Amino acid sequence: MKVLIVNDYASPSGGAEVQMLTLRDGLRARGHDARLFASRARPVEGPSPADYECFGTTGRFRTLLQTANPWAPAALRRALAEFRPDVVHVGMFLTQLSPLILPLLRDVPSLYHVHWYRPVCPRGTKMLTDGSACGSPAGVACLRGGCLPLHDWALLMQQMRLWRRGRGAFDRIVAVSDAVRQRLLDEGIGPVEVVWNGVPVSPEPAPFAPRPTVAFAGRLVLEKGVDVLLRAFAEVAAQVPAARLIVAGDGPERERLRRMIGELDLDARVVLPGHLSRRDLECSLAGAWVQAVPSRWDEPFGLVAAEAMMRGAAVVASASGGLAEIVRDGETGFLVPPGDAGALARALLPLLRDRARAERMGAAGRVVAETHFSEAACVDRFVGLYDDLCRGRDKEKRLARC
Repeated sequence: MKVLIVNDYASPSGGAEVQMLTLRDGLRARGHDARLFASRARPVEGPSPADYECFGTTGRFRTLLQTANPWAPAALRRALAEFRPDVVHVGMFLTQLSPLILPLLRDVPSLYHVHWYRPVCPRGTKMLTDGSACGSPAGVACLRGGCLPLHDWALLMQQMRLWRRGRGAFDRIVAVSDAVRQRLLDEGIGPVEVVWNGVPVSPEPAPFAPRPTVAFAGRLVLEKGVDVLLRAFAEVAAQVPAARLIVAGDGPERERLRRMIGELDLDARVVLPGHLSRRDLECSLAGAWVQAVPSRWDEPFGLVAAEAMMRGAAVVASASGGLAEIVRDGETGFLVPPGDAGALARALLPLLRDRARAERMGAAGRVVAETHFSEAACVDRFVGLYDDLCRGRDKEKRLARC
């Protein structure tokens, strides 16, 4: 089977990009001809793994390009003509490629793989600037709430209109979690199927570190709730003096978080290694007793939670979004209310005080991850969807000839 994967970015800068590259490699390992089409925009430095590219930018004209990128359909048309795929699998396209690519998908079986809330929210988070949840549909509320400046708002409202007008190009819509599926259905986008993301099946987990260790991995942005974690860890450190915290990642909140660490007198107990490669991240977090995922927003999936479970760590996470589907409360970790530092501390303490309990929860999480969140299971599910799409289009063609 020939599969063209389309995504805004090719560099492994986020969970969606990693999933698209993983899917391409998994399809190739099964003997399929899978290729990646993406913009040339680079959120992180490094060579591009894309097979086809078009113009993209992370600069000042990005919002204009999100709405109407004329280079994207021109390059995609050439890629379709050259490759002649059986199926087109579209991931993120609203931050670079724009809805102008949609008309090209009407003549080939196409699937839209929704990784976040971008189809219903120009910010992609369904979260207001103060960190609270947004319950309004995209429109005037985005301007009144201060989520978008006027010049961006006008362009992105046009983008939303173009996307909704062209969404019929997709034969299937697939969400990464029931949480994303429900958001789409609430906004009148459906039907929607769910395919959970997949993570690599790692070797046997490393033994726990000698010191009780909490790990965090992700972008240092408000919605990830690292400040909540620091306040919780200050409570934990007062009762478990040997505990330490690793905060891996980078982002605009870094300096504020560094100041918080000093103000909370945690300098000797918190490590900020910055952005790490996948390999270095795994080495840094190996042996952590607990993975904390204190997100304020409804994580669309929560890839770091599944990765931690595969690593054999217990997980303490916010009881929202896809995280509530990944973590089994009381079995593989604990779920706590988002933004509640006290509840987060109370969930961390019993695990950091009782190594055996943390190990039991970590082992249970490993079994769940291997069963439900492996890369192989994710790729197999999409291969089945591709087969269904191709059979459906073949039936339509036969009926049209009759």
